[in-house]
Amino acid sequence: MAVLTPRAETERRLVAAMRQQLGTVVCDRLDDPAVIEVMLNPDGTLWEDRLGKGMTPIGNMAPAAAESFISTVASTMRVSMTRDAPVLECELPIRGARFEALLSPVVPAPVFAIRLKAVRLFPLADYVTSGIMTPGQKAAIEDAVSLRRNILIAGGTSSGKTTLANAVLAETARTSPDDRIVILEDTVELQCAARNVISLRTSEHVDMRRLLKATMRLRPDRIVVGEVRDGAALDMLKAWNTGHPGGLSTVHANSAAAALTRLEQLIAEVTAAPMRPVIAEAVNLIVPIAKTATSRSVGQIVRLEGMYGGEFVCSATE
Repeated sequence: MAVLTPRAETERRLVAAMRQQLGTVVCDRLDDPAVIEVMLNPDGTLWEDRLGKGMTPIGNMAPAAAESFISTVASTMRVSMTRDAPVLECELPIRGARFEALLSPVVPAPVFAIRLKAVRLFPLADYVTSGIMTPGQKAAIEDAVSLRRNILIAGGTSSGKTTLANAVLAETARTSPDDRIVILEDTVELQCAARNVISLRTSEHVDMRRLLKATMRLRPDRIVVGEVRDGAALDMLKAWNTGHPGGLSTVHANSAAAALTRLEQLIAEVTAAPMRPVIAEAVNLIVPIAKTATSRSVGQIVRLEGMYGGEFVCSATE
């Protein structure tokens, strides 16, 4: 019988305590690979987001039980949730789940969302067989990967951006197994089977911009940013433009055009200088994905060809 290290034993006890506080209804979902997210609303209703079915209510949780669970998570992170600091964002030691919690006064009763890390990776071929993308769209993404083009995946919340990014990474590992890939994330969600991979994660004192600067000294062949959400967008684009083609990132936007606008907005957080030429040079392919009533759907994929007369020049793939 294997003997657990003190650290492993502490984590085991912590996970057991969390599961006991969450209860059977939630824990059953945390162990179900088809469940994407479990959420608690202020009225005490628990919801699940399940692959192919969307959101449905699954039960209730008392405010006291929810607050107790959130407090346990907060103490594990060595932070205190108070009226002045009522928001907690971290990673749970359960399936690498992303955790977001809110307490009074920003909500009338405890609220949380547990976003589960994918158990199964879906290759691009599965997207075609399930009708999420066309064979032509699959070919466009594969060509971009093999030709070392920089790919930006755009979509709204829970649209499937991360899952699609994992599929693109799987294609990268398949076609370029010797490439050195550096992955930067706020929360660990991306998975890559390549042999030479370094995963970096932001912290309270090290933000994405600092990680991107450090990345340049790690000799990456490809730079992957899980999600670009602030002025680090400019650092990412500059990194892609300085001899590191074949990058990948995601951004919150509902279309290819909106993704370009979003990049401009994020860059404006750190500089007032016009950066359209930088965007036009760095971004090669934009892949929009959206959530439908029962699944996901890849929209019109756009190639960014450059600029003319101060405007982006784009062409749509077949």
